[in-house]
Amino acid sequence: MVDSHHNHACVVCQSNNTEIFVTVPQVPVLCNILWPTAAEAKAVRRVDIPLAFCHQCGHIFNPHFDPTLMDYSQVYENSLHFSPRFQQFAETLAADLVARHDLHQKAIVEISCGKGDFLTMLCQLGGNHGYGFDPSYVGEPVVATGEGSVTFVKDFYSECYSDYPVDFLCCRHTLEHIEEPRGFMQMVRTILGERRLPLYFEVPNVLFTLRDLAIWDIIYEHCGYFNYSSLQQLFVQCGFTVCDVQPTYEGQFLYIEALPADATDPIQGIAGSAAAPSHIVEDVRSFAARYQTKVAAEREKLAQLKATGQKAVIWGAGSKGITFLNMLQTEGAIDYAVDLNVRKQGKYITGTGQQIVSPEFLRSYQPDVVIVMNPIYTEEIRQMLASLGVDAELVSA
Repeated sequence: MVDSHHNHACVVCQSNNTEIFVTVPQVPVLCNILWPTAAEAKAVRRVDIPLAFCHQCGHIFNPHFDPTLMDYSQVYENSLHFSPRFQQFAETLAADLVARHDLHQKAIVEISCGKGDFLTMLCQLGGNHGYGFDPSYVGEPVVATGEGSVTFVKDFYSECYSDYPVDFLCCRHTLEHIEEPRGFMQMVRTILGERRLPLYFEVPNVLFTLRDLAIWDIIYEHCGYFNYSSLQQLFVQCGFTVCDVQPTYEGQFLYIEALPADATDPIQGIAGSAAAPSHIVEDVRSFAARYQTKVAAEREKLAQLKATGQKAVIWGAGSKGITFLNMLQTEGAIDYAVDLNVRKQGKYITGTGQQIVSPEFLRSYQPDVVIVMNPIYTEEIRQMLASLGVDAELVSA
């Protein structure tokens, strides 16, 4: 591994036994900002992303992360619900949580609810009353959902909202954006006080990034990269009893279910608390070299496409697609990014300036190659291309 010259305290367990093992050069600070012109998209601020590994709990984090560069305003757009495959995952998850935790006529708090899609599902399914907190929320402050309702608060969740009722608390794809996850989870624990209620948190699974070389998942907005070891340590150290930690969404995500701990709970010893699990250490060790090899191979593929005059598009203008276009020199090799999210269509990719188009656009453009940014959507994309009369080769990035 690369020597970082000075160590940075781990944001999960506070150990100083950390080292930087890879640096991703010059990526845009904010991935999911939509730009109205190519010129504005190309003028964005760029930064390096160093990744540090904690030898004690296994957490991976960006020690140089600057939260003042983040702007989660209403132009920030990262909803995945336009994909049928993702929508099906969310619906199945919502039904499962409602059934397992008997969420009927209950109060549900969702931290960072985005546009409110998931919270609305939970409330519709069980006639629940939801409270969604998110500064980027756009829409009516109160939405009726059958027998239930959802109240949206355009703010970050904090102690100001301690008096809101809560029987179930969920938070999906947020912890990885929080520079001090420990302080955040301690705040949540304080708010819950004596209340014994289930929590469901979901984050990207860093082991998927390391093992499957899903290197396009490395973005500046993600200041922390969790595995089951570091996620469990975080919750235990902040006063929770962990019930379950499992990979989900074909290994791409990780979820944890927990309860606020009380004096009657057995003390949870954390397996390997003195050292990160050895297989995670191995994954980290081999990652830097494999990362460089993959970038070189992808660049070579794009150069071939350009040399043979083949038209290529990427499918997926989320963080994976944006990182892919920015890490590789794609100018002249890829002119368009396809996305199902209607809010993105017509806008431009941050950093590189490709236009984001709808699948319908491919009917006339007729690309030779479609580069799929997330292999989980390959079948869905294949069917859409067939229905559009597009005979292109599908390639996974």
